[in-house]
Amino acid sequence: MRHKERNVTDHLPERERATVKQRLRRAWALDDHARALDQLRRLTGELDHSCPGAAGSLREGVEETLTLTRLGVRGNLKRTLESTNPCESMIEIVRRTQRNVKRWSSGEMALRWTAAGMLEAERQFRKIIGYRDLATLVVAIERDHDRRYYPDAARTPTKEAAIVLTA
Repeated sequence: MRHKERNVTDHLPERERATVKQRLRRAWALDDHARALDQLRRLTGELDHSCPGAAGSLREGVEETLTLTRLGVRGNLKRTLESTNPCESMIEIVRRTQRNVKRWSSGEMALRWTAAGMLEAERQFRKIIGYRDLATLVVAIERDHDRRYYPDAARTPTKEAAIVLTA
C-alpha cells in the first residue's frame, strides 16, 4: 500500500499530498470493505478533476489494495502482508545470487538460479508476524474464491483447512 500511496501522491501538487495521503490511509484502515472501497472511489472521482494522473494511479489498483480487508485479515498478519518488504528482500537476494552468471544458456538455467537465490533468501526469513492466523487466511481465501467463481454452489472450506482451524 505504501507503494500505491507514493505512486498516487507523486502525481499531486505538494499542497495536496498530506490530505490525500491521510484519506488513503483512513480508507485502508477500515475493516469494512464496502465502505473502504466507496471512500477510495470517491477520492478517485475527486482527483479526476484536479489531478487525472493521481486518479488513474489510484484507480489502477484500488481493488488490490483492499484485498486483505475483503478477506477479513486483521491485526499483525495484516500489517505483515501489507508490506512488500519481504518480497523485495527476496528479489534482491535472487538478483545478488544471479549477478555473477555471465552466460545464460537457457530459460531452465535462469529458473535454477532463481530457485537457488530463493533458497538462499529462505535462510534469512524469520517467522511471519501473525502466523497463527494463516489457517484462517487460507479459509478466507477459499471462501472468497468460491464466492467469486461458484456463486450458486454451497461450498465449505477444505478438510485440511478445517482441521488446522480446530487444532
